[in-house]
Amino acid sequence: MSLKMVLPKGRIYTKVADLLDEIGIKLRGSDRGYRPFCSDTELSVKLLKSQNIPPLLALGQHDIGFAGMDWVLEQDAEVESVLDLEFDPVKIVCAIPESSDWEEMKKRPLIAVSEYRRLCENYLSDLNIDYTFVRAYGATEVFPPEDGDLIIDNTSTGSTLKANNLKIVDTVMKSTTQFLVNPRAMDDQNKRDKIENMLRLMQSVLSGRKRVLLEMNCTEDALEQIVSMLPSMRAPTISRLYEDSGFAIKSSVARDEVNALIPELIKAGASDILETQIRKIL
Repeated sequence: MSLKMVLPKGRIYTKVADLLDEIGIKLRGSDRGYRPFCSDTELSVKLLKSQNIPPLLALGQHDIGFAGMDWVLEQDAEVESVLDLEFDPVKIVCAIPESSDWEEMKKRPLIAVSEYRRLCENYLSDLNIDYTFVRAYGATEVFPPEDGDLIIDNTSTGSTLKANNLKIVDTVMKSTTQFLVNPRAMDDQNKRDKIENMLRLMQSVLSGRKRVLLEMNCTEDALEQIVSMLPSMRAPTISRLYEDSGFAIKSSVARDEVNALIPELIKAGASDILETQIRKIL
């Protein structure tokens, strides 16, 4: 059984490759290569531009892949997103020159520029705007005001738009990297088992990245207060220390809460606090 996997070339690749590495799938190859070596002999791997991945998955050229939800919707691809990796979050926005009035612009015919034809046309049609579409092939932000009235483009911070004297007037959608599956691949039991195993392990890694393991000691009189402060997944693990000298506590805590929590635990009587990275949560 060979499962055909396609990965995005470019900035998303490193994050996806790191995630695969953490579930035991190691990739090696040159910066210019498109077919990296894969340590998992059940997988064949190819790199493509993100926008090409959803339609090729839908055609059955590949079984699984990774791409942004923006390109899934833009290509209207019949693929299944089985996991939102939350990588590379971007917004698809409508932007116009800073000096323009959006409400006035909507009353006249406009030139709309974008790499996203479907998303652009659906958005402007819903607003009943009369427009002519011009496809961009990169550097969309350079078109206004001379060669376009508005753009539909992706942005993470908005800094590039601002640097080109553009302002955001609406958000068309939000997009993150997805783990995508060709639904027909799930009809093959061997492929289905492999995909579900990969999915389970990726979910466990992503869950582990959001939490840390806190271990600490405390005296008996501080135990109840400390336990009440710990937002564990179920309940903290508590055990007595040698010679009845206190208690040891273990608890899984949200990573974004831990720095604020530790000083409060110390005030409550916790000592010998250890913070450990969690690799997987299953």
